[in-house]
Amino acid sequence: MKKITALMASILMVFTFYESAFAMAEGADCACLINGITGDVVFSKNISQRHAMASTTKIMTAVIALENSHMDDEVAISSNADAQEGSSAYVKAGSHVYMLDLLYGLMLNSGNDAAVAIAEHIAGSSEAFADMMNDKALELGLRDTHFVNPNGLDDKEHFTTAYDLAIIAKYAMQNAAFRDIVSTKTYQAKTVDTNDMLYFKNHNKLLSQYEGATGIKTGYTKATGRCLVSSAMRDEMEFIAVTLGDGNDWNDHKEMLNYAFGEHYPKRVVEKGMTIKVAEIDGKKYNMIAADDFTIPLKEHGKTEVEVVTHLIEDIEGPVNAGEKVGYIDIRYDDKSVGMVDIISESDIIKINEIRLKNSFFSDFTGVVKLLLL
Repeated sequence: MKKITALMASILMVFTFYESAFAMAEGADCACLINGITGDVVFSKNISQRHAMASTTKIMTAVIALENSHMDDEVAISSNADAQEGSSAYVKAGSHVYMLDLLYGLMLNSGNDAAVAIAEHIAGSSEAFADMMNDKALELGLRDTHFVNPNGLDDKEHFTTAYDLAIIAKYAMQNAAFRDIVSTKTYQAKTVDTNDMLYFKNHNKLLSQYEGATGIKTGYTKATGRCLVSSAMRDEMEFIAVTLGDGNDWNDHKEMLNYAFGEHYPKRVVEKGMTIKVAEIDGKKYNMIAADDFTIPLKEHGKTEVEVVTHLIEDIEGPVNAGEKVGYIDIRYDDKSVGMVDIISESDIIKINEIRLKNSFFSDFTGVVKLLLL
């Protein structure tokens, strides 16, 4: 088995930081705007005030489903799921729908029926599923969020904060399948057993109205008001905006996201193809390189510390093929991991025994890490 060992180098990036007074989302009960990579709060209004969240609840519902089921699961639609009030994915009792298709119905149509069907399939009941949602919230360090159901129907014990919801959304957007779903405008599916067609249309107008929009979820009940979680990416920078109880949410989110993009610039911490390690074997040099770019949105005139931790496979065995993973780079911000990039071999390393490879692989590492400073 290949073991992983960590070799660390710290990179300090220093800028000057200035705050300015501004007002946005004036009609919202609560609002939060965060850096989608670092989680830094860019703008806040009543950020820690508990508030109902309506169907933005379904962000966490999707997270639990993605982490606790298979996308090809055939989900039985119960009469209880079919009977749910409010927005619907129009799945019928007695039919079976693939989990992936239900997730599209959940996030695009905001189907309350899909939410309950998912909950019953994974946990046996909506109540047991809500327990899983609450466990996940605690795992994420969120102390002001509590779920009672998977769909967001009003309940005094069902609440979150603008900040907590932004962190849930940031976590969800790290899942590639979730990103694909919430950025999709329309989707068609068929039931497993009847081949009845299902048509889903995303309620998120920003996908069409805002350049770079990537998601995420709308919500509304009469008691709660309009709720919206949005995200957008430009120049490799992504931001997440949340409003709770906001009748002007579309415009407010555009303003908040515009502010974020205007106040930040992209800092590329790792560049695809940059050399991380040079191994010299039998007089020939082999480069171990970064497989991808990694960019952090940084505040203009800000002060930031970024730490890059490079991990190499300890007991690597030869031969090594070009493109084969030989380790990874952990990018850390404010002592938290904000992303990872694989380290791969640039070329084939053949006719090499394990001892010679290992000795060459770990020699003279410190000097190579300094290249990350450039």
